[in-house]
Amino acid sequence: MPKKLRKRSSKEIKKLKPFLDEWVDRVEKPAYIDSDPVLFMHAFSDREDQLLAGFFAATMAWGRRDVVIRKVRDLLERMDHRPTDFITHYSDNYAGRFRGFKHRTFKPVDMEWLTKILQSILRKHGSFENFWEACYKKAKANDRPLMSVFHEDFFALQPGTPRRTYKHISNADKKSSCKRLYLYLRWAVRKGSPVDLGVMKFMTPSELMIPLDVHVARQARALGLLSRSYNDWWAVGELTEALRLLDPSDPAKYDYALFGLGVDKEGIPEQFLLNPSFSS
Repeated sequence: MPKKLRKRSSKEIKKLKPFLDEWVDRVEKPAYIDSDPVLFMHAFSDREDQLLAGFFAATMAWGRRDVVIRKVRDLLERMDHRPTDFITHYSDNYAGRFRGFKHRTFKPVDMEWLTKILQSILRKHGSFENFWEACYKKAKANDRPLMSVFHEDFFALQPGTPRRTYKHISNADKKSSCKRLYLYLRWAVRKGSPVDLGVMKFMTPSELMIPLDVHVARQARALGLLSRSYNDWWAVGELTEALRLLDPSDPAKYDYALFGLGVDKEGIPEQFLLNPSFSS
């Protein structure tokens, strides 16, 4: 990857708004839901079920979307499609439910401990959103990234959690992009979307960071929105700030535009390319 990429000025970034807004409108449609793990939030009417099913879906959103969907469906079947009830009443006697489960580096032991932690969250905080809100307030008070506090307080609830399970929840202190956690918050926080549910209110959509995966980052570099060469925490900040120039109230919506450009056969039109080597 080149050490130095060309970056648009703020004025030039703003000129991309009509082009990227058009792509948001093209991609962010109800039809998007059925081929994306967000469908598991839409599958439930109970808010807590939505939040918990969505958290597992986002945490497992690693690899091809069709495979992720199949694996999340398998996991929820093991919970009898009642995630809140299953988590609330979980005990070690239920551990056999996860036997044979595997997705990427997720193993049964990881699902057992993630379930135990979520149970502790519901018992202590009453709801998953209340836990997120507590982490949010703590992060603000201590001038720390939300995802650093979330990771820390999440695992503090079950100190016996195996170290191998920690890697499944990103930590901004480790300079991770925290892509899956911000994907989850996009689903749960953005309002007025035909895809994202907007069922959590502890933070505003304006505060969301972009869920940065390799495909989104590639399109952002091709467009000159991102000059950092690594997909890390600093790259998330740089790209999000660029997208806030286009819509300060809802920068994360451009995740749809960058995703759409990444899967479009024609790619980015030549007149919008600033770093052409990233266009394919």
